[in-house]
Amino acid sequence: MFDHIGFRVRDLEAARRFYDAIAEALGLATGDNTDTSFLLGRSAAEPMPFLWIGTDQPAFWSEEHTVSASPIHIAFQAKDRASVDAFHRAGLANGGTDNGAPGPRGPAEMKYYGAYVLDPDGNNIEAGFREE
Repeated sequence: MFDHIGFRVRDLEAARRFYDAIAEALGLATGDNTDTSFLLGRSAAEPMPFLWIGTDQPAFWSEEHTVSASPIHIAFQAKDRASVDAFHRAGLANGGTDNGAPGPRGPAEMKYYGAYVLDPDGNNIEAGFREE
């Protein structure tokens, strides 16, 4: 399990609008961090693990590193199918691009229901629910 993951975005306002919307749909929360970044996690009371999302270039990056040169993929666990559907609607309504409408994914025995939305920087963001 991870402690935190961080990635850069080009437009903090557009990213914040997108991630605020999908966080709400999934029962998660975003919070202010600095003027150039925000955090996405479970809640203020349960802050770990978290995603750091910002415009600053980390000190350990070199000149070759660019925003979304190799798009990332992040999959959020949803509590049910309705949350997956809400995630997809929220993402599309807040600057995202459809990359796979809600529906069954993978082999039938996985019993996985998921959806994909590209965020404003082209990262593939997924929400999925594993049925019992």
